[in-house]
Amino acid sequence: MTVTAVVLILTSAFMHATWNLLAKRAGGGAVFVWLFTAVSSVILCPVGLVLYLTQRPDIGLLGFLFMCGTALLHLLYFVVLQRAYLVGDLSLVYPLARGTGPMLSTLMAVIILGERPSVVTVGGLMLVVAGVLLLTWRPNRSHPNEQTRAAIKWGGLCGICIGSYSVWDKYAVSEIHVPPVLLELFTGLAICLMLSPHALAHRQTVRNVWHNRRWEVISVALLAPTAYILVLTAMSFTPLSAVAPAREISILIGTLLGTRFLGEQHTIRRIAAASAMVCGILALALG
Repeated sequence: MTVTAVVLILTSAFMHATWNLLAKRAGGGAVFVWLFTAVSSVILCPVGLVLYLTQRPDIGLLGFLFMCGTALLHLLYFVVLQRAYLVGDLSLVYPLARGTGPMLSTLMAVIILGERPSVVTVGGLMLVVAGVLLLTWRPNRSHPNEQTRAAIKWGGLCGICIGSYSVWDKYAVSEIHVPPVLLELFTGLAICLMLSPHALAHRQTVRNVWHNRRWEVISVALLAPTAYILVLTAMSFTPLSAVAPAREISILIGTLLGTRFLGEQHTIRRIAAASAMVCGILALALG
């Protein structure tokens, strides 16, 4: 992996963990997703227009279909993520979702894209699995409570969404050559449009979230698309089996943010689990 790719991925990881902390604090559900995608679309539209007029990318029908698929996958991801944050801690949901995501995307890269893992990669997968098991383990109870089970379920679904859109988007930017900025702009606009009926039906909730959580909405609108554009740019010239794992250094950052700023419990165990997952993910990247 090149130095440029490493810088892009690490910068994205810090941004990603930060916007997830803000989204957890806001707790606005689908309305919050609608608001920040609307704001991000307004911000990105001029950038996307200039890029299109200057570069004139030849996207074609296949590229458009892939952009539509990206929008659907990311809509599912954002809604599932908001649901997970409503029922679970950031330091549980975030590492679970971000840890299982690259594991699944690496497996899918092998099966679908024909990438071949090394022994180091396989060892990294095993470390990620061990981290997930440690993260979801309840040492003082024979069975997790209902809220924890729900958080694990929704966090796991987030991981499936991450693995799916990572493979999909990798193909879009590296094989079909859809520009990352245009892909992210189209995704935000499409999500905003698809959630508009829900926002119209909950206008009072929209007003309340905007009034009470305006700073979080604007911050996520800036950080979330920028973080993913950086990842898409790295994907355009780097194998997915290296990019997807490497970007999940944000797992440790997100866990530390949750335990430090949100006062979440099980600090030592969750940090240990996140550290094991980060080691496994680094092994995936090196492999």
